[in-house]
Amino acid sequence: MDNNFEKTAEQAAAFQKIWIDSASKLIQAGLAVGPNSAPPDVLRQIRSGIFQALAESWEEFMRSPQFLEGMKQWMETAIAFRKVTGEFLAKARNEMQAPSRDDVDTIMLNIRHIEKRLLDRIEDLSHQLQELKQSKQVRHANGRPASTKASRRRRARQTRKTGTA
Repeated sequence: MDNNFEKTAEQAAAFQKIWIDSASKLIQAGLAVGPNSAPPDVLRQIRSGIFQALAESWEEFMRSPQFLEGMKQWMETAIAFRKVTGEFLAKARNEMQAPSRDDVDTIMLNIRHIEKRLLDRIEDLSHQLQELKQSKQVRHANGRPASTKASRRRRARQTRKTGTA
């Protein structure tokens, strides 16, 4: 426990040093302006000095071993939290006898397969029907009736509609 406290204190001191260096660079950038320059030029120099000092200090801060170690620990904690949360929710769904995400995904995949098979079968039937219609048209074009019952029914319907024999 004592070693952990010392490590934390060292990290805090390193962060403090970075921020103090950053503040001192900002002040130096503001005071580096000569008294003979015009006020707008002075303001531009102060602004550029401040931005440069901030950029350097932030780059130093983000490349520091303390920051990188902190980010690594944060990422590991976030990953572990997500894993624990996922396991907890899976256990809760299981105890409530609710379907899991995997169950829903499997059902959706099976429905897509069934849909594909049905669409393929409907397409096959459509092609067969089209072929039958084409062969029927070819037989009519050759002067042979496709079926005598069908032609009698057709003629009977026409006579009922028109009223002629």
